[in-house]
Amino acid sequence: MEPSYLKLYRSGELEHRANRLEAHLKSCDICPRRCHVNRLKNEQGFCHSGYLAMVSAICDHHGEEPVISGINGTGAVFFGNCNMRCVYCQNYEISQDPEHQNSKEVDSLSLARRLIYLQDNLGCHNISFISPSHFVPQMVRAVLEAIPLGLRIPIIYNTNAYDSVMTLQALENIVDVYLPDLKYASDVWASRFSHTSNYVMKSHQAILEMYRQVGDALILDDSGLVQRGLIVRHLILPNSLAGSRRSLTWLANNVSPRITMSIMSQYCPSYQASETPLLRRKISEEEYMNVIQMLDEVGLENGWIQKLDAADNYLPHFDGRAHPFTSSKSKFI
Repeated sequence: MEPSYLKLYRSGELEHRANRLEAHLKSCDICPRRCHVNRLKNEQGFCHSGYLAMVSAICDHHGEEPVISGINGTGAVFFGNCNMRCVYCQNYEISQDPEHQNSKEVDSLSLARRLIYLQDNLGCHNISFISPSHFVPQMVRAVLEAIPLGLRIPIIYNTNAYDSVMTLQALENIVDVYLPDLKYASDVWASRFSHTSNYVMKSHQAILEMYRQVGDALILDDSGLVQRGLIVRHLILPNSLAGSRRSLTWLANNVSPRITMSIMSQYCPSYQASETPLLRRKISEEEYMNVIQMLDEVGLENGWIQKLDAADNYLPHFDGRAHPFTSSKSKFI
C-alpha cells in the first residue's frame, strides 16, 4: 500500500499545504493555544518554540504497539517542547525545558535526511513524529523534502490530542496513522495537572477529525504492520483522575465501538508528581482491573492492554545515554 502523501507530492498539493501551514507561523495558530506570535521571526509563545523544529532524539524505537514497532522498530522523531504542561510528564526533560538543554534546532532538510536514515539504514517500518502538535509545518516540510530522497513508509502522528482541527485537516492524506492520547474527561483535572483548560472539547474534536480521515479499521500489511488507521491511547491515572469511564464511553458512543484502543498502565510519578498528593503513587491493581472491566462494559474490544507492571519497565530518558527501546545502531542528535 503506497502512502497517500506520495500522491499529494506528485500533484503538487503537498508543497501547497507545506507553504500554507508555514504561513500560519507568522501569527501562530497551529495548535489550540493560538498564541499569535510570529514564529517566523522566532517569537515564542506557550510552547517555547520558534521557526525551526526542536528535536531531542531520532532513533529506532521498539516500545510502541506491536503493529507499529514490528521487528525493526518505528523511526521515532522526538520533538522538544510541548503545547501542554503535564506535571507528571515522563518526557519532562525535553517537553518542559525552555533552555533546550536536551534538544537542538534542526532545519527541514537535515530532518528529511534523518528520516531517510531511519528508513534505509535502520530498516524502520514507519516514521513516528512524537509530540508534533506545535511543529506541524516543520514536520510537513521535512516530509516534502524527504520524498525526493526516497521516503516511502507510513507517517504516524503521535500526539497528546490537544490539536487544532484546522491543522489536522491540512494533514489529511499526509498522516497515515493517528496515535492520539485521550488524557482526561474533566477540564478541572486537565487545567490543574496539565495547564490546559479546554482539553476535553479540543481532544474530542481532534479525535473525531482523525476518525473522519482514516476511519475505525486498522489497515495492516501482510506482516501485520499498520499502514493506515487510528489508535487511541488512554493512560490510567491514580484516583480515577483520567476519568476513564467517561472517556471510554464517549469513544464507544461518539466515535466507534470498533476503534482500536491502547490502554496504558505505565503511569509513574515523574517530574512534579511527587509533590502532588493525588498523583504521587502508581496505579493500584484495583484501579487497573476496573478500567479493564470498563472496556467490556462499554463495548470496546479492539486493541492492547499494558501489563500492570509496565511502570517498572518503562522510563524514558534523554540525557544522551542509550534509549531503553533502541538498538545499538540508533542515532541521536
